[in-house]
Amino acid sequence: MNPPIHVHFVDHDRTVEAKIGDSILELAERNGIDLDHACGGVCACSTCHIKVNVGAEHLNEASEDEEDQLDSARDLGLTSRLGCQARIQSAPDGDATIDIGIPIWNINLVQEA
Repeated sequence: MNPPIHVHFVDHDRTVEAKIGDSILELAERNGIDLDHACGGVCACSTCHIKVNVGAEHLNEASEDEEDQLDSARDLGLTSRLGCQARIQSAPDGDATIDIGIPIWNINLVQEA
């Protein structure tokens, strides 16, 4: 049996359980965490931009389409991903947790909508 996979949404101070194959956007939606996704999660915009602070090695590789969409994201960094495309592909060893940050402009945009 695989150990549980924990994903911590730093900006919301919430840790949720995930399973292999879950996208970060799916986890956010399933757990009531606001993560904007104007295109419906089909990699056609950059509104679900996230930053993977810890645990990127447990996510799938970014596709060329995702990288192209990220070019239009605000506050782009080396750990940037799209929540709709970042999927858990392996479980951390032991009690490790995947830490996800949602850029502050995204949080504010969702709250103002």
